[in-house]
Amino acid sequence: MKWPLQTPEREPLRTFGPDNQPLFSADADAAPGSPTQTVLAFDDNRLASVLFGQYGQNLALIERRLGVVADSRGNHVTIEGSREACEQARRVLESLYDQLKRGNDLIAGDVEGRIRLAMAQGSLFDYDTTEPRPSFEEINLRKRPVRARTPGQDGYIRALRRHALVFGTGPAGTGKTWLAVAHAVALFERKEVDRIVLSRPAVEAGERLGFLPGDMREKVDPYLRPVYDALYDLMDARIVERALQTGEIEIAPLAFMRGRTLSNSVVILDEAQNTTTMQMKMFLTRLGEHSRMIVTGDPSQVDLPHGQKSGLAEALRLLADVEGISHVSFTAQDVIRHELVARIVEAYDRREGGE
Repeated sequence: MKWPLQTPEREPLRTFGPDNQPLFSADADAAPGSPTQTVLAFDDNRLASVLFGQYGQNLALIERRLGVVADSRGNHVTIEGSREACEQARRVLESLYDQLKRGNDLIAGDVEGRIRLAMAQGSLFDYDTTEPRPSFEEINLRKRPVRARTPGQDGYIRALRRHALVFGTGPAGTGKTWLAVAHAVALFERKEVDRIVLSRPAVEAGERLGFLPGDMREKVDPYLRPVYDALYDLMDARIVERALQTGEIEIAPLAFMRGRTLSNSVVILDEAQNTTTMQMKMFLTRLGEHSRMIVTGDPSQVDLPHGQKSGLAEALRLLADVEGISHVSFTAQDVIRHELVARIVEAYDRREGGE
């Protein structure tokens, strides 16, 4: 429901131009929770259309998540709602528009990510516009920048930069593996490491690998497909192919790690909840000089035989107080897939919690 156009409590209309400076500012003494209206004007009609989304879907998401009403006409958008919500919506739209002006596309999740950033930052009415705007961490790659979209992802990227061994655990869709691969690619492109090693335990999740056609690699490759997908999404396909051929990028089942010492490398173990205690110990002791290790997994989706303890859970317990190791735990609030995925994860968590 829209606020009435004329009410004694309403703040004055605030209009912002393409330079993000207010053309007319609201009364600073107005109550924070009082209704207000803000009009944003963007200087490029084509980019404004992309910003608003097909059939206004991006504006609809902002409305739903921030509790405002957004009405677009041409290159203008009017935002109505509480003072803080309107300010948050303004910051979301301005940051997305700046992204478009820099020549970057709006990919799935960008809008949700900026909304979460605005909500995490709280109200910025007293914000000094002469200072750089705070933002989530970013990984700069040759193909495109990768930005954290939730506070959890922001903390994860910080941990990856500061620690030689990082555990990232949580539900599907939180970006654990994708951000780990992005960090590895960034180090590889900067020549800080010589190679990337990506691995998964070849545990059958309800299927029987032995019945798949082909040799061992052809059997296992489909199981490792999510890792391939992340690489091709973050690097040029020709570079990936060449690196796979030269061994600078290696993708292999966990069993192939035994007896090796991996130096000058970024080593990623995905789906680590499906390792046994001995497999996890074997993997962690592969860490060599000038290497980084990232372990990701979802403790709620263990595919090991009934009664067998997960090596990931055991490692998190044993290494909790070891210096130089970081553990980042994601929640349903960090899910960046379709918004229904977060609700599905929360529903299952409630069931497991006995609610």
